[in-house]
Amino acid sequence: MEVSVQGRRAYAYTGGKPFDPALPAIVLLHGALHDHSIWTLLARWFAHHGHAVLAVDEPGHGRSEGPPLPDVEAIADWTLALLDAVGSAQAALVGHSMGSLIALEAAARAPERITRLVMVGTAYPMKVSEALLTTARDAPLKAIDMVNAFSISTHASKPGYPAPGVWQHGANRALMRRVHAGQPGLNLFHHDFTVCDRYANGLQAAAKVTCPVHFILGSADQMTSPKVTREIAAALKARIHTLPSGHCLMQEQPDGVLSALRTALA
Repeated sequence: MEVSVQGRRAYAYTGGKPFDPALPAIVLLHGALHDHSIWTLLARWFAHHGHAVLAVDEPGHGRSEGPPLPDVEAIADWTLALLDAVGSAQAALVGHSMGSLIALEAAARAPERITRLVMVGTAYPMKVSEALLTTARDAPLKAIDMVNAFSISTHASKPGYPAPGVWQHGANRALMRRVHAGQPGLNLFHHDFTVCDRYANGLQAAAKVTCPVHFILGSADQMTSPKVTREIAAALKARIHTLPSGHCLMQEQPDGVLSALRTALA
């Protein structure tokens, strides 16, 4: 589905069903150097079980027109403008990693419009090590390999979605390389990591959120350690679901994430 948001073309995957603004809406927000495809299983399940789903490509990512927006606050405003563009008065927001910060900020900016907030693979502050920021700036393809090693906790997960035999490390590396290459002349990886690293409004935003909040965390997450969620989880009064996974929870624990998300959005 393509729609104009803030004067630029935006793409959202609707889970195989036409988007119907009369149904309860869910917006799925990806993390750094990813796109809508990380949500395919979840988008399809909810679209076929009574929800209107928007698994978005954020500006400058995937099929959405660039340039990428400069910070979490700007992407949160874009997310709310997306709801206006599709005619949805309210929605649940589900975000992974960088997307979780965007969802938090959007829920704070328009609390009357957000029915649920689900933060997956999250942490606050979401600081990025200087070594990884430098590598992302100077050698982004090397940084992609580093992040894959940190983000996926096993060499191979048990058979499940999308199918037995899928190489998770290779598939995620290929996705990140493709998204990175989609903005010629711009180091999108360094841009996204900087967006995460600079966001400093988390606790102030948490004080404005009024909807129920759930965290879905990976016990082996090396990118956004569950230890760094304590203060923000307390501020949001979040219910926490912990899965045996690294940072790429949707790839490593697809059934567990779906189960936790069904609980969160029930």
